[in-house]
Amino acid sequence: MTDKGFAYPDVLVSTEWVAENLGRTDEIRLVESNEDVLLYSTGHIKNAVHIDWVADLNDAIKRDYLDEERFADLCSRNGIANETTVVFYGDKNNWWATYAFWVFKLFGHDDCRIMDGGRKKWIDEGRELTREVPSFAPVGYSPQARADYKIRAFRDQVLAHISAGQPLVDVRSPQEYNGELLHMPGSPQEGALRGGHIKGAVNVPWSRAVAEDGRFKSPDELRAIYEEEQGLSPENNVVAYCRIGERSSHTWFVLTYLLGYANVRNYDGSWTEWGNLVGVPIENPSKQS
Repeated sequence: MTDKGFAYPDVLVSTEWVAENLGRTDEIRLVESNEDVLLYSTGHIKNAVHIDWVADLNDAIKRDYLDEERFADLCSRNGIANETTVVFYGDKNNWWATYAFWVFKLFGHDDCRIMDGGRKKWIDEGRELTREVPSFAPVGYSPQARADYKIRAFRDQVLAHISAGQPLVDVRSPQEYNGELLHMPGSPQEGALRGGHIKGAVNVPWSRAVAEDGRFKSPDELRAIYEEEQGLSPENNVVAYCRIGERSSHTWFVLTYLLGYANVRNYDGSWTEWGNLVGVPIENPSKQS
């Protein structure tokens, strides 16, 4: 395990731990989830299954996630039972791995973990990848009702959050936060009619929580970012958001599992929704004279 004094150290496993436990497929399921959905096919960790954040986790028609029945089917066909330890990893410093982790927690899966360092650290250490796609026998799975109001925030809740003066964390790039861009730098500028950020939100780009080797920074370094710089505390009721809720799932994970914040929600509607709403409070420094 990885233990750096985090609030829930067991939620992180090291690359060494994964390498030592590759054969425990009856108890452990490795899940690779990437921004680049084609990356898995170029090589992945032995016995890792692929969960596509678009095709597997999202509803094809509604702007929402899959329902309980389809989540149970997703787990079943990947050989994931209710008691299975699911270890997520992926590209972009585990950005999409934490997104998949968050969706699994929406359905109450108990034992979810992250391989600290993700694909980057595994590859940097010269560890083996394979193109062989594993096959596991289907198993029964009983999902809990989706926890939409426990770890997920909706627009009306965000409006109430603003009115109550509760903290919001915008985890996008400074250019997006300031209203200069509607999407990440280097990406097509689409998805919202307005730029800027939700009124009162502070800007802490998600990637600041990650060290150069892809692992999460130490508890002291993380507290310096979120608490000393921004004044947050574990007692706060926090809402995190980005553009579509994926980057903010990474910050949700950091605050919840690494720093021990008890009440953090991910606003997955994020800027794609907020930047298209009529009459909501927006701050846009780029438009100020």
